[in-house]
Amino acid sequence: MNNKEFTSELSRRLGYTLKDTSELATSLLSDMTRQLEEGNTISIQGFGTFEVKKKAERISVNPTTKQRMLVPPKLVLTYKPSTLLKDKFK
Repeated sequence: MNNKEFTSELSRRLGYTLKDTSELATSLLSDMTRQLEEGNTISIQGFGTFEVKKKAERISVNPTTKQRMLVPPKLVLTYKPSTLLKDKFK
């Protein structure tokens, strides 16, 4: 399902216009992005939790040249599904 199909289905279910639904989805995603950039965790009941975690620096080895490289620390977005969502896919 792409963004256009998702927005169309959501507008049909909610009874809003396609434009209003698109603005609503864009606003929701921009607010979620801003919260994650600030380091906050987002929990959506029945869906899961989004969190930004810091991966520590590590040493990586190139298997062909055996050269060791230092991989710097970085921030990664993680998602943990809720138990309700996990149960639906069992």
